[in-house]
Amino acid sequence: MSINFEQDAQGIVTLTIDMPGRSMNVINSELEGPLEAALSRIEQAPDITGIILTSGKESFVAGADIEGLFHIKEPLQAFELAQQLKATLFRLERCGRPVVCAMPGTALGGGLEIALACHYRIAIDHPKARFGLPEVKLGLLPGGGGTQRLPRLIGIQAALPLLLEGKELKPAKALAAGILDALASDRADLLAQARAWISANPKARARWDDRKFRIPGGDSKHPANVQMWAIAPSMLRQKTQGLYPAPQNILSCVFEGCLLDIETGCEIESRYFAELAVGQVCKNTLSSLWFQLNDLKKGAARPAGVKAPPFQRVGILGAGMMGAGIAWSCARAGFDVVLKDLTLEGAEKGRSHSQKLADKAVQRRQMTPDQAAALLSRIHASASVDDLAGCDLIIEAVFEDRELKAAVTRESEAVMDAQGVFASNTSTLPITGLASQSTRPAQFIGLHFFSPVEKMPLVEIIVGKQTSPETLARAFDFVLAIRKTPIVVNDARGFYTSRVFGTYVMEGMALLAEGMDPNCIEAAGRASGMPMPPLALQDEVSLSLAWHVAEQTRKDLAAAGDPYSPHPGLTVIDKMVNSLGREGKKSGRGFYDYEAGNKQLWPGLKDHWPPADAGLSQQDMIDRMLYAQALETVRCVEEGVVTRCADANIGSIFGWGFAPWSGGCLQFINAIGLEPFIARAEELAGRFGERFAPPPLLHEMAHEGRSFE
Repeated sequence: MSINFEQDAQGIVTLTIDMPGRSMNVINSELEGPLEAALSRIEQAPDITGIILTSGKESFVAGADIEGLFHIKEPLQAFELAQQLKATLFRLERCGRPVVCAMPGTALGGGLEIALACHYRIAIDHPKARFGLPEVKLGLLPGGGGTQRLPRLIGIQAALPLLLEGKELKPAKALAAGILDALASDRADLLAQARAWISANPKARARWDDRKFRIPGGDSKHPANVQMWAIAPSMLRQKTQGLYPAPQNILSCVFEGCLLDIETGCEIESRYFAELAVGQVCKNTLSSLWFQLNDLKKGAARPAGVKAPPFQRVGILGAGMMGAGIAWSCARAGFDVVLKDLTLEGAEKGRSHSQKLADKAVQRRQMTPDQAAALLSRIHASASVDDLAGCDLIIEAVFEDRELKAAVTRESEAVMDAQGVFASNTSTLPITGLASQSTRPAQFIGLHFFSPVEKMPLVEIIVGKQTSPETLARAFDFVLAIRKTPIVVNDARGFYTSRVFGTYVMEGMALLAEGMDPNCIEAAGRASGMPMPPLALQDEVSLSLAWHVAEQTRKDLAAAGDPYSPHPGLTVIDKMVNSLGREGKKSGRGFYDYEAGNKQLWPGLKDHWPPADAGLSQQDMIDRMLYAQALETVRCVEEGVVTRCADANIGSIFGWGFAPWSGGCLQFINAIGLEPFIARAEELAGRFGERFAPPPLLHEMAHEGRSFE
């Protein structure tokens, strides 16, 4: 059974949720059935004086069973599912006895909704415990009464940020917010407090069942909330561009429900929940950010059965922002780090980046002073190659220059551990070519980090032609160890992320070259769901770097005798860098001006790229930006650069922010449907160039009725 029923001499029943065969409890029929049976037993036993609801696992309840929810296609089925859970929770809440939720650890989503239906909530003050309603991150809203009970518990204005942003609070913050009523030191204290509260409150009931109850801070029509409701929808629209229905539905649930009784409010919630559960955005999000992401974290791309000793000492070559960020991530995970630069001053400057991050973490109480000091003690600044002795992983993060990378490879391999791995952080140069300068190419791999490293969750692992399975396994385990998400791709120029990302910013510049208004280009980029518009993003990345990479590509292809077909957007970079001296944000002059802290589009753009006689619709511009990325991703699949749908989708969202509402580049195609996608791509190709022509793989898949899986 999923629930253990135990009654003590005082008549207090302890219901311990402990689902067999699972590391965490989840809400599904295996839990709801036994819970309803326990409630029936309680309702028929007058000698029961109180209920303690707890868990036999380290956490309480993680939330709903996502797999079952994902396959629901009919709104009525989703509505009834939500209503059934609510009916069970109302039975718990109104069973006529005091009910305490005693949580040994994390309660998220439906798990917290169960807790909210209890009269008192206690949790062990464990550093890893989290409490919140994060459903919005999966394109959903809380379906177990969360949008109704939370505002009634802590007030509308306090509840909305937690609901709309899906924040997860540590125990102390959950207590301060009013979500928890008390904290305990351990399980014994947890249960002792629960029993004491039941004894002291024999007639407890939900506060909103009292006729005199008023929502803290007022209901939806209270003057204190009127101004917030007047501006909240427009602020939400500006933030989501109307691409994410879940926040809008949450806002509606809270507004409407907090004008009515809780039963009606909960029914309203179920209707909005059902709309989301069968909607495409939810299906996209669950497909990628739940199933595929979890598969990656479980090692779907790791060589099966390969034993790989963990790394102990990491050397990092180059103490710029990238190298310094990698050093922080490694030291934070407990690795001993040697941060090497050309000069000790440069290395110390890189180490100071970690000092600043540690100081900030201490100020925010995310780290104690002792933990910060221990972390910093693991980073050793150096200008001597001899200090790399004993390193079993070296990551070079030097400038994108093949000769420079070859020099540091030879120098470092001479002193590092003979069984160690050498990794390049290059974002574009083929790993196999760089490995040719290595004395042990089987132990050479690409580890492409993203800037800023301390914030970006992805690492792209690039496998060279001679990279061994053991090297890949060790690199994969390392990425997980530093708390990043690994994707694995095969070697090619630009690999996957840099190659596809480039099509987005290049398409923005191609639109500029065609005479489209720069403001309209940027607006279309934002409306597509990309985190930054293309011209602003290219400024951040640096136009001079983009020109350098393009020149290196041209030279390499010429040397290999391969054809070179420059993107039409490249003429814009050429002119900006070589004629106008506008190299991007770092120089204070790019597509934008950055004077006195103000950022605005450079007025001169219209002088150098005069407006066209006929503009394009915003949808045409949006489709060009998104289809360019999706089509290039298909080419990567066709060429064998990307071999797993999960790597493509998660890499696109986590790597450069491809419209998260879509579920990633390949899920974007799945959602549209192959035949409609091909038809639109062919239309774009006829109007704007062969770069939009659908690759043969798409025609083949459409003919066979396949989709990307």
